[in-house]
Amino acid sequence: MSSDLLIRNGRVIDPAQGIDARADLLIRGGRIEAVGENLAAAGVETFDAAGLIAAPGFIDLHVHLREPGFEYKETIESGARSAAAGGFTSVCCMPNTSPVNDNSSVTSFIVERAASAAVRVYPIGAVTQGSKGEHLAEIGEMKSAGIVAISDDGRAVADTNLMRRAMEYARDFGLPVVDHCEDCCAKGGVMHEGEYSALLGLRGMPGAAEDIQVARDVMLAELTGARVHIAHISTARSVEFVRGAKARGLAVTCEVTPHHFTLTDAEVHRSGYDTNTKMAPPLRSQADVDAIIEGLRDGTIDAIATDHAPHHANEKMLEFDRAPFGIIGLETALALALDRLVHGGVISLSRMIELFSTHPARIFNLPGGALAPGSPGDVTIFDPDRAVRIDAASFESKSRNTPFDGWQLKGGPAATIVGGRIVWRREREITEQTKID
Repeated sequence: MSSDLLIRNGRVIDPAQGIDARADLLIRGGRIEAVGENLAAAGVETFDAAGLIAAPGFIDLHVHLREPGFEYKETIESGARSAAAGGFTSVCCMPNTSPVNDNSSVTSFIVERAASAAVRVYPIGAVTQGSKGEHLAEIGEMKSAGIVAISDDGRAVADTNLMRRAMEYARDFGLPVVDHCEDCCAKGGVMHEGEYSALLGLRGMPGAAEDIQVARDVMLAELTGARVHIAHISTARSVEFVRGAKARGLAVTCEVTPHHFTLTDAEVHRSGYDTNTKMAPPLRSQADVDAIIEGLRDGTIDAIATDHAPHHANEKMLEFDRAPFGIIGLETALALALDRLVHGGVISLSRMIELFSTHPARIFNLPGGALAPGSPGDVTIFDPDRAVRIDAASFESKSRNTPFDGWQLKGGPAATIVGGRIVWRREREITEQTKID
């Protein structure tokens, strides 16, 4: 398939360049060549984007692709297809595989397996060996092999001195540190500690468990000068800590998942212990969701990431306290953001694109995030107004663990373009490609 493509008649929104206009977009040799009106290019495939929005390719900073070791849940190939179907052109995969991505051999394996994937896949290396929180991993060697950040996601780095050293190493290697903030006071908990955990008789995970480590990491960022990124932020106080860090000029960023700005812990009760409402960090209180919404509105929150966490159906069919944490999110994130944030009047389309593309590229120093000439020809095309019904059975992911199955939403992806190649498109929404004579 050609890597030359002319996207015509769309509304191009590129926050990095301040573009929001009806325009054509020309990609040649896999890179952006021009954005403008009435562009012409002989012998190039064309794509009619009338009524649609063309944006810099969306980047998910936080996914679990499960390979190597847990291919029955997801593979790099199936996860990449799922990403493409959700409008993502790049994903960053967490290291909690088996073996853990804590050395250059595993990093190289992921890079090689991803070479033929539908979207760009960037590995994240472990902070510590085996993500056990005892000894630092081979950060420099993993950087040479292709990692873009370090994280022990799924586990918190409890040892403050070890985290300090990790930040110093990461700073010197030009890598951000991504932390899953969860103090040991959450140990044994299965949902947010509050009214509903008491009502349901389930052990709770207090918001303070997150707040304690976010506060610590902010202070360590100030001490070390490292770039620190708070994964899946979920509490009001954590949002305030990040807001304060930014006010002091610290290199602290954060991401939020769609389930944390859409659902509360009341969903666990309403759903009758549905294990698809079990994730870490857990669904929080309405006050926490309100604070997250305000953080999205005022710029405190930098990115939307899915924390795509596939699990086999048999695993999620266990009792609530025994089932694994996590849900999938690659194929629902854009629709939820459009429906709840844009159509809900929280943020503009341009701000949403910043959260999905412009800022993620900057945070991890990745190619993309803009449609400037010379940039990668990665484009997300979406329809902000199309009626969408979430149908988990039709997902490209190997797993189906989502609480959003059957939801009716407004807006969703229409096509995903990586390096000038259309890797996914909704056939009924996009006209067939033609050749310009």
